[in-house]
Amino acid sequence: MLANAKKIFLDALFPRFCLNCGKEGTMLCADCFSLIEITCFVFCPFCSRPTRLFQGGLCPKHRSRHLKGLYFAASYRDKLVKNMITRFKYQPYLKTLAPTLASLIITHFIKTKNTMIFENGENSALVPIPLYKSKKRKRGFNQSEVIGRIVAAYFQVPFLDNVLFKIKKTAPQVGLSSQERADNLKNAFAIKNPAQIAGKKIFLIDDVFTTGATMEEAAKTLEAAKARSVWGIAVARETLDGN
Repeated sequence: MLANAKKIFLDALFPRFCLNCGKEGTMLCADCFSLIEITCFVFCPFCSRPTRLFQGGLCPKHRSRHLKGLYFAASYRDKLVKNMITRFKYQPYLKTLAPTLASLIITHFIKTKNTMIFENGENSALVPIPLYKSKKRKRGFNQSEVIGRIVAAYFQVPFLDNVLFKIKKTAPQVGLSSQERADNLKNAFAIKNPAQIAGKKIFLIDDVFTTGATMEEAAKTLEAAKARSVWGIAVARETLDGN
């Protein structure tokens, strides 16, 4: 009851308005949410122009990768999606957008009927892509962790935010080529509490998937710690061919 009273007080003091149309009530109203094209298919994450697959996974060309597939909700070229992610992870850090971004992922899994991939949470877990400690301290939160916690709670999947850590301060990925991104992230991650992931199907979760360098390096680290397989989940995917 106290929590509800606090919410009512804060909503009155700081009313929320739709980022797209300005309607009062939520960060993104139902009408504007419906404008976002939620992906109903799965694609090979490592093809520069995503290759559509009939089942989740990789195309024959990329089956040697550590990351075994990617589920993403929308295109990063969608201006509304890009605006929300930008406002969420960059100043002034609209952390209240987390439920909306998480709901895009949840809607994707419901529309594609892929919720069974989580195996009822018995042998799987969600793991957020970690930030380097100084970056997390500056932002005040890890965007992947905040989104992931909501998704994990919805699908009742264990959420492990204490197993994968970023131990190397890397340069910003923006503007780097695919190879430069991979080199930048080499040996950037480490595992703590490996017993929590051994033998499990791990789902790495992040806000945006671009070349896949971050998730691939993280998947490599998790596989070395005996994870059964590692898959990716993202709010949005950036296509690399300009289309």
